[in-house]
Amino acid sequence: MEVPSVKDFQWKRLAPLPSRRVYCSLLETGGQIYAIGGCDDNGVPMDCFEVYSPEADQWTALPPLPTARAGVAVTALGKRIMVIGGVGTSQLPLKVVEMYNIDEGKWKKRSGLREAAMGISVTAKDYRVYAAGGMGLDLRPHNHLQHYDMLKDMWVSLAPMPTPRYAATSFLRGSKIYVLGGRQSKYAVNAFEVFDIETRSWTKFPNIPCKRAFSSFVTLDNRLYSLGGLRQGRLYRQPKFLRTMDVFDMEQGGWLKMERSFFLKKRRADFVAGSLSGRVIVAGGLGNQPTVLETAEAFHPGKNKWETLPAMPTPRCACSSIVLKNCLLAVGGVNQGLSNAVEALCVSDA
Repeated sequence: MEVPSVKDFQWKRLAPLPSRRVYCSLLETGGQIYAIGGCDDNGVPMDCFEVYSPEADQWTALPPLPTARAGVAVTALGKRIMVIGGVGTSQLPLKVVEMYNIDEGKWKKRSGLREAAMGISVTAKDYRVYAAGGMGLDLRPHNHLQHYDMLKDMWVSLAPMPTPRYAATSFLRGSKIYVLGGRQSKYAVNAFEVFDIETRSWTKFPNIPCKRAFSSFVTLDNRLYSLGGLRQGRLYRQPKFLRTMDVFDMEQGGWLKMERSFFLKKRRADFVAGSLSGRVIVAGGLGNQPTVLETAEAFHPGKNKWETLPAMPTPRCACSSIVLKNCLLAVGGVNQGLSNAVEALCVSDA
């Protein structure tokens, strides 16, 4: 596939969210984007639930969440949307699980988690949901791996993760669930572990070379990119925003040695990231500047080079993001106050 020039990328302003928010969860199914929950200007979890139609460029309100919450784990099972855990209006983790039937337009409560948790990582395969990690009511990270069987409406415990954590990134590749990074208490972890669904066992992969918080992970072809982030301060070490890019080769099973010339142009954390048309994209976030970043960059794997993209129309950090077709959407987030902006970075011939 020919990699597009940076001149082929442009930002589009889309219909804004009906209300300002942060920490909402996004899900694409059937070509529509669903926005689920989030926090309002006062930091209170919301029960809002909307669907975005790309064809009409319009958000439509749907029946609200039965349980208001933010930072939920979400997945699609056919024409059902499953909402798991998160933070409730009491500012405590939840064990509540609810499912929305798209055809019926109704919510239904499902069997709850074994323990209340926020920051769960979720993947789904063959109508089975796998929920990894999380942080419980005691604020300790979990090592749980739970499997939900929709036909039986039941959660079953599987082999625990070697490293307890919450807010990890997970993705499915074949019959394996890859779980990277995350946090324990305030601090980032660099563990990289893989669960084999067929053998029901964990394998520890080489740790992420650079430990940092608020970084992003992007998969492209047979490589996994660990991008930017914040190196946290401990003892005599000051916090530091990073340009670091670490690359894991799925075929070789190891992290590649990266020259500093391959690093991001701008130091950034808590930014939007994704892959579009053979390029890795980053946009916005926080850096060394006193305000949020507006800059965006695209990595060309063939040239091992980051190139400057058009700036975000509305600079933000802490956005929710999702890729739809050949567009990377940045939804909500923070710019001084909360934002309801929805903007898409698209390849011009998409």
